[in-house]
Amino acid sequence: MRQYFGTDGVRGRVGEFPMTPDFAMKLGWAAGKVLGQEGAGEVVIGKDTRASGYMLESALEAGFSAAGVNIALTGPLPSPAIAYLATTFRACAGVVISASHNPFYDNGIKLFAQSGHKLTDAQEAEIERWLEQALEEGMSCVSSAALGKVRRVVDAQGRYIEYCKSHFHGQQSLNGMKVVVDSANGAAYKVGPAVYRELGAEVISLHDEPNGMNINQECGATHLSSLQAAVIEQSADLGIAVDGDADRLMMVDHTGAVVDGDELLFMMARAARAEGYAGGVVGTLMSNLGLEQAIESLGMPFRRAKVGDRYVMEQLGETGWRIGGESSGHLLSLDHASTGDAIIASVRVLAALYHQQTTLHAAKQGMRKFPQTLINVRYEARAGEDPLEAAAVQEAVAQVEQTLGDSGRVLLRKSGTEPLIRVMVEARDAEQASHHAQAIASVLEA
Repeated sequence: MRQYFGTDGVRGRVGEFPMTPDFAMKLGWAAGKVLGQEGAGEVVIGKDTRASGYMLESALEAGFSAAGVNIALTGPLPSPAIAYLATTFRACAGVVISASHNPFYDNGIKLFAQSGHKLTDAQEAEIERWLEQALEEGMSCVSSAALGKVRRVVDAQGRYIEYCKSHFHGQQSLNGMKVVVDSANGAAYKVGPAVYRELGAEVISLHDEPNGMNINQECGATHLSSLQAAVIEQSADLGIAVDGDADRLMMVDHTGAVVDGDELLFMMARAARAEGYAGGVVGTLMSNLGLEQAIESLGMPFRRAKVGDRYVMEQLGETGWRIGGESSGHLLSLDHASTGDAIIASVRVLAALYHQQTTLHAAKQGMRKFPQTLINVRYEARAGEDPLEAAAVQEAVAQVEQTLGDSGRVLLRKSGTEPLIRVMVEARDAEQASHHAQAIASVLEA
């Protein structure tokens, strides 16, 4: 059982355990012990634009150096870019300092293997074993001659931009397309707009002035209102939004309507099918029923994983399939990227629109979504108590499920990154979905 690693690395409020300099240093040392190659190996460390990233970066440097592992620093760069660079550099690991879509006062540390994939549960458990030793007994340190050395990667952004552009094949161009790009004042604030601009699009760039504290603040993939307004105001063809570390993608069509991860996953799967892809698609427990039906209408099998892109990846590994994702915008196309990559996913969607000579608005019509209501209920964890096990909660869920029958779904699950219970109700009628979700949420809150 892992104690510190959640579904997406270690995460918390900066200044509070575990997001402290001491913990980060010892985590770096422990990761170096497990993943590093003393005297020869190198880890690639990147970060998003949070002010606390500098502090945590320095602490991680000290830990890896003490373990005898060299460090390559990229500065602010999307999480998937670090996964890519870890592979191309033949590094021992890639390390990202980011709390993804969380507010600036949170931060996190996640690790990628040399393959560009997130670490396995077994690798994380082994790192935690060394970490416990460091926390309880202190860290050892290699000799001065064997200490890890630090270098800065001066062309990291350019390498990643070219990699993203390579997935829009040949001499094809976005010339004539106007796109609005919301970078969430995060890690993609430079590379994101550059990719679309260099592919030929006219780019209007939003939320690209990070100050260390405005990351994800009323912007990005989790706050789309400003992007929707800009697309309409600028008469743009579409809008693209990523989150703070650019592993999550949401889009907006020319009418200002949101195109979510389920709809984007359907478009990617349909394009892959047309190109000869013979596998299936992995969604999650939160994926819309409409997605499942649309994928099956293409003659492709569909499976659901637990929520979290690591679990989607596990299912892809088991099946040998190459396409999967979440409604929140984590999209996996393993023929193009080793992990969820918002910019590459958007390039693949744009390439599909180019080949089909259609608009984002028209392309999404191939999938009909069931109305879905999602309510987050914050709770205070107490020893020996589980709100999901409460009799009143279970009775409320059973009543809703009996009412919906086969025409909807109910799902309650705890967030892997925040003290939240997510209440999801799906039904053929939006008012019905909202009513039932509110009823269950009210019981949870009580």
